[in-house]
Amino acid sequence: MNTPQLKIVFLGTPEFAVASLQALHQSGHEVVGVVTAPDKPAGRGLKLQETAVKKYALEHGLYLMQPEKLKNPAFLEELKSLNADVQAVVAFRMLPEQVWNMPRLGTVNVHASLLPQYRGAAPINWVLINGEKETGVTTFKLRHDIDTGPLLYSQRVPITENETAGDLHDKLKIVGAELLVKTMDALAIGSAVESPQPADADLTIRHAPKLFTENCRIDFNTSVNQVHNLVRGLSPYPTAFTQLGDKIFRIYASKKETANLSAVPGSYESDGKNTLKFACTDGWLHAVEVQIEGKKRMPVRDFLRGWRPVV
Repeated sequence: MNTPQLKIVFLGTPEFAVASLQALHQSGHEVVGVVTAPDKPAGRGLKLQETAVKKYALEHGLYLMQPEKLKNPAFLEELKSLNADVQAVVAFRMLPEQVWNMPRLGTVNVHASLLPQYRGAAPINWVLINGEKETGVTTFKLRHDIDTGPLLYSQRVPITENETAGDLHDKLKIVGAELLVKTMDALAIGSAVESPQPADADLTIRHAPKLFTENCRIDFNTSVNQVHNLVRGLSPYPTAFTQLGDKIFRIYASKKETANLSAVPGSYESDGKNTLKFACTDGWLHAVEVQIEGKKRMPVRDFLRGWRPVV
């Protein structure tokens, strides 16, 4: 039996969302419109930059909207005129109820965690920072409170010990795209079952708030495992950092060495050729890929060729 075709409006902005848009576009459903953020000036020349979702939409001739304000009456009328059955949201800003409640089947969100765990803006980073062994992707229906609507489908994904946020991002965007198509197929034939999320009081919820500078500063007065998890959870962006002399020193990749130390946490040792390691409470964190303020990202051995420690 052929799956009935749904008319879908897609809302998303970054590269993570493109995989889901592409999957919907190549499915049997019809993407009748794409909503993304307005172009923004970026770089030294402040040239207007298009979002990754916009680039895909233009390349494939999809109907595109870039509203400054989602409550703008003209935008709401334009959106309504598309007569979508359902909307799909992947990595986009918060939607007003006039938008998410517009289609007859509501609005489906793809979230990069196993909800209700890791609600918030940075689930990929926080599962790694917290040393989780498993994460996943969830589809759910949007409601007023962020990431709390009824659950539809989820897919579990194991996390390897040295996996970075960049690695996990690339893995989850594919899983999320496949899960979104599965969700749309189920909505089309009426087999999707909505399950309410458990209340916060019913279990311990770990959240995934937006990351700020202080979240990225390395505290060496913790275990080497915690520091290693911070490094991989923030790589390649926004990146864990410390101070080396009078400069900001970013660490993109690291290795752990457990040891009984007498060294002061935060102090460092180097052989001047291949090794630069920082003392933690229970071992050494070896910097593998780094960037000193004013220079480009590089392997630590290349950095050590031109660096002289401050005495």
